[in-house]
Amino acid sequence: MAERERRLTRPYGGVFVARSRVMDAEGIHRAVRRMAHEILERNHGVEDLVVIGLQTGGVDLAHALSVALGDIEELAEDDPPVPVGTLDVALHRDDIGIRPVLPEEVTDIPVDLDATTVILVDDVLFTGRTIRAALEALNTYGRPRAVQLAVMIDRGHRELPIRPDYVGKNLPTRRDELVDVTMLGVELGEIEKR
Repeated sequence: MAERERRLTRPYGGVFVARSRVMDAEGIHRAVRRMAHEILERNHGVEDLVVIGLQTGGVDLAHALSVALGDIEELAEDDPPVPVGTLDVALHRDDIGIRPVLPEEVTDIPVDLDATTVILVDDVLFTGRTIRAALEALNTYGRPRAVQLAVMIDRGHRELPIRPDYVGKNLPTRRDELVDVTMLGVELGEIEKR
């Protein structure tokens, strides 16, 4: 859960308190490398791939995934890197009015998405509503050949029929628990009012 989401999660203004560490930085690195290998195998290389991180939790993971894809494919310095973009879906969500609308973050799609394979990257897959909003938002930027979903944590509790293609770790949780993902690790905890 990104910092801006922590500030606006009930109880509003609360502080995330970790109860347990699920993965460390090395575990995140291994999961990113494994997902990169799976992406390369499924897509037969990096040609026409675009990696797009969802604001804000998926952005660092998207950059790490792009670097891992380039390293594994041993791209030369004069080869174009795997493009990385960012996507904010706040205004495409279907729960506006039910929860606070988070301030907009930067959306930066560096290439035309027509006929590409987009790897959408997010930190945590929960109900599926953020991914539904991302799919709607992507239509603004072109018509990809395919969209694949990579998440670091799949915590279950789906409300929509959305399933990730690449998962760092499946982590069953209670609905009231929160999962905090950074490049330093994954923690399970809750928001406490301070």
